[in-house]
Amino acid sequence: MASRLGRGLEALFQENDIKNVEEIHHIQEGEVVSELMMTQLRPNPYQPRKHFDAGKLEELAISIKEHGVLQPIIVKKDIKGYIIVAGERRFKASQLAKLTTIPAIVREYSDDLMMQHALIENLQREDLNPIEEAKSYRLIMQKMNLTQEKFSEKIGKSRTYITNMMRLLNLPEFVTDRIETSEISVGHAKILAGIKDEEMILKFAMMIKEEQLSVRELEEMVRDVQVSPKQTKHQEKLPEDTYIKSLESHLKSHFGTKVAIKDKKGKGQIVINYLSNDDLNRVLEVLGIELT
Repeated sequence: MASRLGRGLEALFQENDIKNVEEIHHIQEGEVVSELMMTQLRPNPYQPRKHFDAGKLEELAISIKEHGVLQPIIVKKDIKGYIIVAGERRFKASQLAKLTTIPAIVREYSDDLMMQHALIENLQREDLNPIEEAKSYRLIMQKMNLTQEKFSEKIGKSRTYITNMMRLLNLPEFVTDRIETSEISVGHAKILAGIKDEEMILKFAMMIKEEQLSVRELEEMVRDVQVSPKQTKHQEKLPEDTYIKSLESHLKSHFGTKVAIKDKKGKGQIVINYLSNDDLNRVLEVLGIELT
């Protein structure tokens, strides 16, 4: 994605002559690297990246403890101190390393230019998760008053791709949170985004993790439960077998053992397996049954 998107961003922001990540961090003639107090710094409000890998931050913090911050961050002066334009990851790692100051270059920026710097740095490095990427697209289109069609042309991505990414933002927060932490893949998310009923979206979202559904399996299950607009609300529920499997999965987690729900000639049964007398006592305890 980086090369095509890079060329698109160059065209998108050409009036400000910002072309790539290297240009953002390049020390210009006459600029001075200063040591700024960490307490004076705060994140760029236009920073699209909200999630930072804890393990990688810790690795960077260890490196910073040993070698220091090798590349200065870029900041903008404001009445409260300084806003980080580029380099928030180094800032966070420096906090972990317990630094009191950090090398920085102070520049003058408009709000639009700050936004552009943050977007270019993250999009060209492919550092964003799908939700952050979608929010970045929305921000650019809003700030620059672009339609999805115009935006897709400018950054060299298909309109279908942009549309599919933007649809992710319509999913319930429960789902978007799990997309950001990679519990739900983009492939799964795009299928969920095609479902209109929120309750059904949430049920399928839980099943993805509990039953380790592949994208193909999810697609087949969703296709099986899709109904026409003429059908009643009662008919829009998940098929009985899918619902039963979901219940069995929840009961298995609750009791810590295999649970089967059976229907024999109209008479339902819930069968809870146990491995020993001790295990049986454990299950009874979960049920709240005390034997005298």
